[in-house]
Amino acid sequence: MRYFFLLCLFWFQNSDSFAQQDSIVEDFSEYDNVTYTDTKSKVFCNPKILDLIPQRFVSVAFDAQLPHTLSVSEIGKYSTSLKEGDINEKAELNYVGGLRLFANIPVISKNSIVWQVGLNYWDVNYQVKDRTKNGAVSNSSIDEIQKGLTTAGLHSTLYKPLNEKQFILLQVSADLNGNYSIANPQSLNYLRYSAALLWGKRPSDRKQWAIGISRTYRVGEMNYIPVFMFNWTSSSRKWGTEILFPARAHVRKKFNPSNLMLIGYELEGQSYRLNGLSDQNRSLELRRGELRLRTEFQKKLFGFIWGSLQLGYRHNYSYKADYLDDGNDFYRGFFGKREYAMINNLTGAMYFQIGIHLVSP
Repeated sequence: MRYFFLLCLFWFQNSDSFAQQDSIVEDFSEYDNVTYTDTKSKVFCNPKILDLIPQRFVSVAFDAQLPHTLSVSEIGKYSTSLKEGDINEKAELNYVGGLRLFANIPVISKNSIVWQVGLNYWDVNYQVKDRTKNGAVSNSSIDEIQKGLTTAGLHSTLYKPLNEKQFILLQVSADLNGNYSIANPQSLNYLRYSAALLWGKRPSDRKQWAIGISRTYRVGEMNYIPVFMFNWTSSSRKWGTEILFPARAHVRKKFNPSNLMLIGYELEGQSYRLNGLSDQNRSLELRRGELRLRTEFQKKLFGFIWGSLQLGYRHNYSYKADYLDDGNDFYRGFFGKREYAMINNLTGAMYFQIGIHLVSP
C-alpha cells in the first residue's frame, strides 16, 4: 500500500481540479506532435487531432479493487457456468491490485513515418480475508493466485501516413504473464503475442477514423476481432470522443488545457500461467478478463508532470482456466465449444487508480 499513499500525496498537493488519462497499452492515438508537411514534395497527415490526451512517456500508477468474492470449481472439465454445487473453494478478497509501470520511447519521428517502442509492468496482488473449502482441496488455484500475478512486456507501434488523408497503424506486443516473481522468472516459451493492423483516414484536424483487425488477449483468452477507431473533437473543442472499439470507448470533456475528463469503459485482460499447477507438458492458464466502467480525470501538476485519478466499477468478463498442451495456445473464439479446465465466478467490485505521468512537451 505504500505506493498508494505516495501517489495520493503527490496528487492532492495540487488538486484544485482534475483531468483525464487513458492508460491502455493498445492506444493508437498517442504520438509525438510532429509537423507533417514536407515542403519539398509530399504532404503527409498528422497522427493526431486537436485536444487528444497528452502522450505519456513514463507512467507510474497504483490500481486497487475493493472487497469482492471469488468462487472456484475443482480443476477438471466444465462446459457450463459454475453452479452452487460445483464450488470447490470460496474466498472473500479484501483487496486486489498493485503497481503499474509504463514507458513509451519515440525511435523515429519523421514526416513519412513514426515508430515508438515501450515496455509495461503490472503487478496484481490478492489479499484474502476469509476462505472456505468444500472438503479436502488439493492443487488449489486460490493458493496460486495469492502468489501474485505479474505481467511484463514489450510493445511497438508504427504509424505510416500514405498521403495527406490516409494512414496505416501497426501495433505489436509480447507479454509474459503468470504467478512468477522477478527473482524466479518464467520461461520465455510462454510469451503471449498481440497485434493490430488498421487503415484509416484523417479528414480534418478534428477527426480521424480507422478500421482493422486485432489479435488480442483483452478478454483473457486469445481472440481475433475487427476493430474500429474513431477520435473526434467538437468545433467548440470542449467535447470529443476517443474510441478503439471494442477495447475501449470514452467521451472526453475538456475544462481547460490543464484539466480533462473521460467517461466510458475499457476491456482489460491477459492469460496467466499458474506455474504451480503446470508442468513442461501442460500449462494451466487463468483467462482473466474484465470490463471497467469508469470516470477518469487528469490534471497538469507542473511542467510536463500530470496526475490522473480513475474511479469506476469492475465487472468480471472472464475468470476461467484452460489447459494448454506444451504451453501452445489455441483459438476458441466466441462460439467455440472446447471445455474449460475450470469455471470461476468473480463478483463485481468498485475500484480506483491513481497515477503520475511524464508527458510529451
